[in-house]
Amino acid sequence: MEISYDSKYNIAYVKLRPKTEEVEPIKISDELVIDMAPDGKVYGIELLNANEQLGLLSKKSFTFINEKDNKKTKVRIF
Repeated sequence: MEISYDSKYNIAYVKLRPKTEEVEPIKISDELVIDMAPDGKVYGIELLNANEQLGLLSKKSFTFINEKDNKKTKVRIF
């Protein structure tokens, strides 16, 4: 999984798997698009207006939590 952020366009993208087949972008709302294959596999999640959705203006990091062992890792984003 990869998470990218484009500050110029204020878009975040969560890439869940490499695109090995054609995907269809499905617009959920004005700020959320899901890339999905015909078989139902989700390949990515695009967040438009990411600053507001993710609180990036007030936070400079996020915390990744491994639910298996509750290990927390803080990741800086800028």
